[in-house]
Amino acid sequence: MVTDGETIVYCSVCMADTPSDPSDFFPMSVHYQERLSAAGRTSGGFFKREGRAKDHEVLVCRLIDRPLRPTMPKGFYYETQILSWVFSYDGIHSPDCVAVTAAGIAMALSEVPNKQTIAGVRIGMINDQFVVNPTTEQMEDSELDLMMAGTDSAILMIEGFCDFLTEEKLLQAVETGQVAIREICKAIDVLVQTCGKKKMVEAINLPPAELYRHVEDISGDELVKALQIKEKIPRRKALSALEEKVIMILSEQGYVSKDELSGPIENLADIVEEEDEDEVIEDGEVDEGDVHIKPLFSEVDVKLVFKEVSSKYLRRRIVEGEKRSDGRSACELRPINSQCGILPRAHGSALFTRGETQALAVVTLGDYQMAQRIDTLVDTEESKSFYLQYTFPPSSVGEVGRTGAPNRREIGHGMLAERALEPVLPAEVDFPYTIRVESTITESNGSSSMASVCGGCLALQDAGVPIKFPVAGIAMGLVLDTQEFGGDGTPLILSDITGSEDASGDMDLKVAGNEHGISAFQMDIKVVGITLPVMEQALLQARDGRKHILNEMLKCSPPPCKALSPHAPVIHVMKVKPNKVNLIIGSGGRTIKSILEETGVYAIDARDDGTVKITARDMESLEKSKNIITNLTMVPKVGEIFRNCEIKTIAPYGAFVEIAPGREGLCHISELSSSWLAKAEDVRKYITCFTLCL
Repeated sequence: MVTDGETIVYCSVCMADTPSDPSDFFPMSVHYQERLSAAGRTSGGFFKREGRAKDHEVLVCRLIDRPLRPTMPKGFYYETQILSWVFSYDGIHSPDCVAVTAAGIAMALSEVPNKQTIAGVRIGMINDQFVVNPTTEQMEDSELDLMMAGTDSAILMIEGFCDFLTEEKLLQAVETGQVAIREICKAIDVLVQTCGKKKMVEAINLPPAELYRHVEDISGDELVKALQIKEKIPRRKALSALEEKVIMILSEQGYVSKDELSGPIENLADIVEEEDEDEVIEDGEVDEGDVHIKPLFSEVDVKLVFKEVSSKYLRRRIVEGEKRSDGRSACELRPINSQCGILPRAHGSALFTRGETQALAVVTLGDYQMAQRIDTLVDTEESKSFYLQYTFPPSSVGEVGRTGAPNRREIGHGMLAERALEPVLPAEVDFPYTIRVESTITESNGSSSMASVCGGCLALQDAGVPIKFPVAGIAMGLVLDTQEFGGDGTPLILSDITGSEDASGDMDLKVAGNEHGISAFQMDIKVVGITLPVMEQALLQARDGRKHILNEMLKCSPPPCKALSPHAPVIHVMKVKPNKVNLIIGSGGRTIKSILEETGVYAIDARDDGTVKITARDMESLEKSKNIITNLTMVPKVGEIFRNCEIKTIAPYGAFVEIAPGREGLCHISELSSSWLAKAEDVRKYITCFTLCL
């Protein structure tokens, strides 16, 4: 268990007894759950227990998973599960950063042979000062929310959002966090020396070293040609066909490279005889080094090695030839095209295309009832008036797959894009709408989350949302060890990476914002950390890329409408005295229901502070309901004149007159007529003029 104040997070690591099938993706799963009992609450559901992971719990799972994965050695295939629960929550210390560190400690103490110890911290910025692991109250005033994890010497993961801080400020925050992480890692190392288990280094099972040479011999020339194909689908098909060829030769036919034939031919004959006595060499010759030995290597090993060799050749092509698969230079971006208003009935829409990545963004405007409710450990009902939902269908990458509830990747990408756009939205008092953005990826070849930022920004403008200024996003890649491929050793930063460059590269850094600052960021590392100078270079190159994208977005054709759609509801916010709110609601809600029926408005939200929000289909019904509410909540003043008032009841001493719907005042018999009246009943039904008196 790891504690921060009275917040306690329990974390355990469990490993399977036997290895699973080898895979290029380490079989690790992370489960994080916030027990409501930690805050003295019980689930409101029928079963009174926690169930499906909530979105924010999924996001914490990703925070735990991403820094741990690069520390796992290749060749370790035992399925590993990390279970993390919040058992105590004090409402002061956030449990997510504690959960990351708890997972790092549990992994360091376990038998899992991870390379290095990791820890996580949150960094806030209050009054221009950086604060490590700030309290929830401090975070309310923070301009920065940075979650980061790393080792004692390098950074593995950063994620967060800020109010358009400069790259320099963000780097200072990361540096502050790195110092804190270093201290935590040192303490963990001391703990490991005391009670850590022996690492299962012997369980690491790597493919045979000679297999790499065989794969290169067979596929090298064709691999170079395949990687030069610019389009994603044809390139993928060529690589897939080449992979099948390599698998067939090395797992079914057998292969010995020419280098292995440089020795005496008798040795080769011995090998053939040992493997299969019935196998013969055609015509007594060894043609181009091909010798059939059945079986030679497992299909799984061949697949793993082919993927590594493909990545190696791709990295070499980028470093040596200074050209990527699609012909671009390191800093060059793919062609950008955008269109707005393509969906006539939607409140706002945009189609953003960057190379072979395309996002269809749709904006829907609604009232408070459309807000997204959030269930957290805090005993309050929270709701979001802005949210972005990201969908990545299998068809976007030319595949067939299951669709349904969003997976962890979709939730994470959607939250990143949401945080990127949120700072530019108007205040609720200026634009009292609930805003929902849907981003559907129709084609994907890298950085679909950043395409969602660009498309979402255009769709917001098309819906008439008065954003402060446009924002854009870009994904950056990295080839760290360039000296291995003939470079000078300087890390090579790639702008606007494609899917293959993401898979084969060492970093995936997504940065969103405008030309002056950053609003959201996320970085994943596939090697054991990068240094601050490398990150600085990547951030500055990303800033240049954002400027280019923003300029291209200005060329959108057709451009954003920037006016409220005629299909969007009309919302008006008015203020009344708080003690008059009950007059609008009425006994059992009768008054507000009658207003809805009479005027035809969609909804009326009357809050305790006197704020009344009216949602209507058109201006006519809005004005009608507004007049009724104004009359209901009006405060009459002495001397004020009311005309064409209806007499409701008559008493011997005067008449009760309706001065507004539901509001009556007494007109004394002496005021009913300019002449003397013997009795109040003699007055006519309507009084043309009534002056309020004390």
